[in-house]
Amino acid sequence: MQCGGAFWNIQKEVIVCQKSWIYAVWRFQPSATARLLALMLSLVVVTELGWAQPAEQKLPSPNPPLSLEAVFAKIDRSHPLLQGASAERLVARGKLLQALGAFEPSIVNDLELERFISSSTTDLETVGFNDTFLEARHPWGMRAMAGIRNSIGDATIPDLGFNDGQQQVLLGASIPLLRGLLVNPQSAALERAELATPRAEVEIARTRQDLFLAAAGEYWEWVAASHLLRVRKRALDVSKTRLAQIRERAEAGAAAPLDIVEADQEVQLRTENLIAARRNLEQAGYKLSMFLWENRLPVRPADGESPAFPARPPVPLTDTLEADRAKAREARPEVRAIALEAELNKIDLSVASNNLLPWLDAEAEPARSPEKFVLGLGYRFGVTLKFPFLQREVRGEMTATQAQANRLALALRYRQQQVSVDVDNARSAMLRARERIAAAAQALRLARRLERGERFRFDLGATSVLFVNLRERNTVDSEVHWIHAQADYHKAHALYQWATGAWAQGSVVKTPTRP
Repeated sequence: MQCGGAFWNIQKEVIVCQKSWIYAVWRFQPSATARLLALMLSLVVVTELGWAQPAEQKLPSPNPPLSLEAVFAKIDRSHPLLQGASAERLVARGKLLQALGAFEPSIVNDLELERFISSSTTDLETVGFNDTFLEARHPWGMRAMAGIRNSIGDATIPDLGFNDGQQQVLLGASIPLLRGLLVNPQSAALERAELATPRAEVEIARTRQDLFLAAAGEYWEWVAASHLLRVRKRALDVSKTRLAQIRERAEAGAAAPLDIVEADQEVQLRTENLIAARRNLEQAGYKLSMFLWENRLPVRPADGESPAFPARPPVPLTDTLEADRAKAREARPEVRAIALEAELNKIDLSVASNNLLPWLDAEAEPARSPEKFVLGLGYRFGVTLKFPFLQREVRGEMTATQAQANRLALALRYRQQQVSVDVDNARSAMLRARERIAAAAQALRLARRLERGERFRFDLGATSVLFVNLRERNTVDSEVHWIHAQADYHKAHALYQWATGAWAQGSVVKTPTRP
């Protein structure tokens, strides 16, 4: 029994005095009446003064308790995996710029010269042009150009000439009328690049969710390990106190020397348990440090930073369960990732469908070769029709893309059902953990009651130190089960938050009080 506070020390002295008197009556009064009176008096002492342990007094810690929200804030701020996932935004921006490069306008300056001998004069002549124009491509598949041509030498400009035939307006366009209109490989690449940013956000959300779930599990393991260490230390202190008492009684002839061996063996056993508990706490701290990064290094939390178990969050009601399932089917990154894959496949399917059409292109542009320009040829107009017969490549692409679409539809349906099962499973874990807490708490109360009774019987000489040790071990085991049940409940609540996608976007709910 660990005693704390002046008032409890006074109670302890009174109880010791009463128990010493009762022991004397029990030993030196052989009559049944006297022993019955001693037993009744002992019950009065237990009722009036009580055997329950006082509330554990905690010394103020130099470090404030580390909360789970503070762990989440550190992950958001400095965890390398989350920072690496955030780099996906830059990758997505680069892909978008790369896709936009196919449609950026270009300024072209083209100088073309031809030297020839005129058949009429047999003189060497140099004729050509210098074109300056702007050309661009539209995502719909159209190409256009506009600019000015300056003639060099004697040339005849038949169309759109000005400045006494020395200059010409340049206008040109190429328009696909069937294949490539509105849908083409370049526009499809741009649409895929536009989806790169949502895909990056999904990857960041998935990484954040997984990190938060893993951090919550390690955090509650660390909190439970710190509580278990205190339990083992308290049990060791009790056994050391009893060993000192038994030695005093053995010196006085009131206890057998074998009881000293029994008590000493219990001290060594509890010392070993304390060492193992300290190792478990250190291991839990090292695991938790992988989520607490400062200056690009993991930081192990101090032992004094472990808090008490907070108030348990309520179990989600059955009425809100369907709403949580619907929320999870929209917010979970796994579902969103498959939906984005389906969008990408839809783009590929539209391109493959467009490729089934024949080529029918119309174009109009000025003569681009000097010899035609010298001959006086102006703008040219043309229509090109190309019709493949078998379309094996395109039909194969269509078949593969349609099969991929069917696979993604089934995967999406499966993932949505899996998300619903995850929500139900997390809620079931919370319910069972709550029941375990209630059962473990009742078992702990009964174990403490048995321990107090057995210790009182030992003080009367009616039992041995072995049975006292067994009762105390049972109490420690019951408290260990109760601590594990508490930790499992909070881990189940974290699992429910993960299952509903509560951590997929935004920051932690509470503002951490500790940097």
